[in-house]
Amino acid sequence: MTHFGILCLGATGHLNTMFPLGRELQRRGHPVTLFTASEVQSKVEAAGFDFYDVYSQVDEARQKQQPQAEEVGLFVNLKNIRYTLTLFAHHAETRLQKAPSAIRERGVDALIVDLSVFEGGTIADSLGLPYVTMCCMLPFYQDPAIPPIPTAWQYESAWWAQFRNRMAYSVVNVMAQPVLNVISRYRRKRDLPAYSHPNDVFSKLAIITRHIPEFEFPRQLPPHFHFTGSFHQAIAREPIAFPFEQLNDKPLIYASMGTVQNRFGDVFQTIAAACADLNAQLVISLGGRLEPELFSDLPGNPLVVKYAPQLELLQRASLNITHAGLNTTLESLSYGVPMVAIPVTDDQPGVAARIVWTGAGELVKLSQLTVSNLRGAIERVLTEDTYKQNAVRLQARLHQTRGVSHAVDIIEQAISTSRPVTCVEP
Repeated sequence: MTHFGILCLGATGHLNTMFPLGRELQRRGHPVTLFTASEVQSKVEAAGFDFYDVYSQVDEARQKQQPQAEEVGLFVNLKNIRYTLTLFAHHAETRLQKAPSAIRERGVDALIVDLSVFEGGTIADSLGLPYVTMCCMLPFYQDPAIPPIPTAWQYESAWWAQFRNRMAYSVVNVMAQPVLNVISRYRRKRDLPAYSHPNDVFSKLAIITRHIPEFEFPRQLPPHFHFTGSFHQAIAREPIAFPFEQLNDKPLIYASMGTVQNRFGDVFQTIAAACADLNAQLVISLGGRLEPELFSDLPGNPLVVKYAPQLELLQRASLNITHAGLNTTLESLSYGVPMVAIPVTDDQPGVAARIVWTGAGELVKLSQLTVSNLRGAIERVLTEDTYKQNAVRLQARLHQTRGVSHAVDIIEQAISTSRPVTCVEP
């Protein structure tokens, strides 16, 4: 029996990744404690896990101050990522101060570190604990063969593409310096070996991502990098009231822009207008940031709710209009539902690029979002069979994986042997 500590962000997509993982560990007899933000304590405890707050009120206040950009596009996305990374630096200062003593006091034997907790490996190193990296978002393991994940660039093997990628990674690394500087100071103070590259934040024992090689650009990854397949579950998702009786027999289009970067009200206006004349029923989930009353007069009279039971609706959907968050994308593919992606920020452009790469959907950039452009993409995905066929192909591949069970096999082997896991097959 191993007491696992999970260091993760408190965002919905991160919890929806870690909860099934923690539940499977518990099923195998391992105690699990989540170290995350106080605002999600009730969710963590309702899911059956021990909880410890490793943020502070200052950190949480800063997070709520994130500005709403009025413009969109690559440079605005990079500006937003720069803000996020600066915020992460403040979080890192707090977690490096609070987490080691809390983890030690609770008798944790090993850590599972959310990829977005950059300093998680340093916390583990300072305690002499083995750890595994869990990718709750698209892995940002840097490889000049592929574009950085904040971009929607397609994969190209030409020399100019690799040069472009290298330049973009340089920009990203400059923006990441606030976080890396915090980590470097702490490592020096604790006499830990210095990081020489951003990829050093990843575990040397095992790196796990929930997607599949078929949903990834051609690239070189370390031998201890594992694609396990999705392990989405309804575990600890609070029951959501939804008027299922208002659904009709028309094809269902489900639209959601996630639960974090979803404050662009005009995007929902555009989605409704683009779908208004289609022989389909549109359901819009606002993700909690906006109120349905603000959208009472949308074209086509779509069904608009603050939150929606996403898994249940995807089982019925013919199309998913999405921000291209990795969780929603994998859930959509798990049900063989093609997509129209409207990425906003973070890794969403990179996920959207992979949706296009695999032929499972279309991409409409936020900077090019018009009713005409969106309607064209929607009509193509709904009427051309290849999109559905490719989504079903990826669905079949996802269903061949063992998901969370495979992930926990890897974790148990890595922690029990303290050696890199390179030979476990999905």
